[in-house]
Amino acid sequence: MDLLITGVGGQGVVLASDIIGETALAAGFDVKKTDTLGMAQRGGSVVSHVRLAEKVNSPLIKEGTADLLLAFEKLEAARWSHYLAPGAIVIINDYEQPPLSVGLGQVKYPSNDDIAAALKRRTDKIYFIDGNRKVKALGNVRTLNIFMLGCFSVFAPLDIAVWQESISRRMADNIREINLKAFAAGRKEIEGVRIG
Repeated sequence: MDLLITGVGGQGVVLASDIIGETALAAGFDVKKTDTLGMAQRGGSVVSHVRLAEKVNSPLIKEGTADLLLAFEKLEAARWSHYLAPGAIVIINDYEQPPLSVGLGQVKYPSNDDIAAALKRRTDKIYFIDGNRKVKALGNVRTLNIFMLGCFSVFAPLDIAVWQESISRRMADNIREINLKAFAAGRKEIEGVRIG
């Protein structure tokens, strides 16, 4: 399975990809991953390539071959859509963080319809979820990455108990329970959302 995770600095993309890698290794898969950080500390683009299979030779996903795109910010989903294989799954957090060009009035931030149209050149399996609002309701907005992992886990060939063990091992005692709640909420969210 080839998974591309996209977002902007501060959203926890790298930690999420680390947990996926650890979970897949614990489940017996070979895993390779790599991260690209573009001015991440200033809200720039962050991308993780994660590949899991019986044997993986390279951490980089070829364009046009990703099985799943997990986007923490919706413009980043469109920006990386050329990596999608035909019929791939796309999970998009319905959250926008306008880039500088939008802030300067040079371009408009695209609508959800514009973003969906860009993705539909590759696939119709597009899930928009309201992750930021859901984790705010849980009481900790910093759990967004774990919530997104919960969404992804519905499609991953990995046992829930292994996921929970990996998340628990990564979290300090005082934030373990809220992160496990965020993971469960993400699973519930994706099961109830419409495609399109």
